[in-house]
Amino acid sequence: MSWESQGLLPWENQTTIVEFVLRGFSSNQQLNIFFFIMFFAFYILIISGNILIVLLVLFTQHLHSPMYFFLVNLPLLEICYTSNIVPKMLLIIIAQQKTISVAGCLAQFYFFGSLAATECLLLAVMSYDQYLAICQPLHYPFLMTGPLCIRLAVSSWICCFLLTAITVVLLSRLTFCGPNEIDHFFCDFTPLVHLSCMASSLTEIIAFTTSSAVTLVPFFLIAASYSCILVAILRIPSRTGRRKAFSTCSSHLTVVTVFYGTLITTYLVPSANSSQLLCKGFSLLYTILTPMFNPIIYPLRNRDIHEALKMCLSKKAAFLLSCCKEEKLDICPGDKELD
Repeated sequence: MSWESQGLLPWENQTTIVEFVLRGFSSNQQLNIFFFIMFFAFYILIISGNILIVLLVLFTQHLHSPMYFFLVNLPLLEICYTSNIVPKMLLIIIAQQKTISVAGCLAQFYFFGSLAATECLLLAVMSYDQYLAICQPLHYPFLMTGPLCIRLAVSSWICCFLLTAITVVLLSRLTFCGPNEIDHFFCDFTPLVHLSCMASSLTEIIAFTTSSAVTLVPFFLIAASYSCILVAILRIPSRTGRRKAFSTCSSHLTVVTVFYGTLITTYLVPSANSSQLLCKGFSLLYTILTPMFNPIIYPLRNRDIHEALKMCLSKKAAFLLSCCKEEKLDICPGDKELD
């Protein structure tokens, strides 16, 4: 007897699954050990590098400005972002704990989507800050005030978490009845929808609309801001002035290029290729390499951060040197008495 003759939909007589299996990268244990060591080292670099940026900005007085207030948000975001994905990925690789509950999978996707969208908005806000600083320098202190900075940052976080919640609520209403294997190392939207045995067209349309709103709109705002910035820089008569103005925004522009470059590569290039291994490789660009590059880009490309880091290291070296001298002075009198 068919499902239709019983008045049932195809999924209504099937067992609803309560957990997914994340397949990860490989079933070869030796290869998994190599992956574990490499990704664990990357994770330590991401956490320590981003914490260093936060501490530098917090404890360096001349970095207490709107630009660096927004900059602090990015390392905090990257720490949360990678900590949402990498620890579970390491367990999958080394401990073979591949299962994740449906609720846990949805929660992982929720934080992944929310934090990625928040980064898009924060990069747009930072580009607006750069626009005001370079194109309207005389009005900048009055336009980019402390309360406005806080409102822009907080609204970026809240807006993206609320928009992603809509997609997650719709996903949670879907029924998953098997198979329960996700050929990935984390819970992303497309694999989850493919495992649903219900019609998901509405969920996909709403997810596409919200993701487009928080990625394409900020991208166009960033493009517009930097178009105006480029025109303003070219109008500066002196070469030194042009170089100084460009160095102010070069680090942010580099981060934007890396972020959107990996984003486009991850979600557009694999769609034209059926290789899931290639898809995982591109996803690593977005989930691990980009958060690791940001703490490297800012000290190298931003003169203020570079100087603050150099000052911090020199103070640390001077402190260690003074400690060594005091130790020697304490040891010497004792040595003389022994003689």
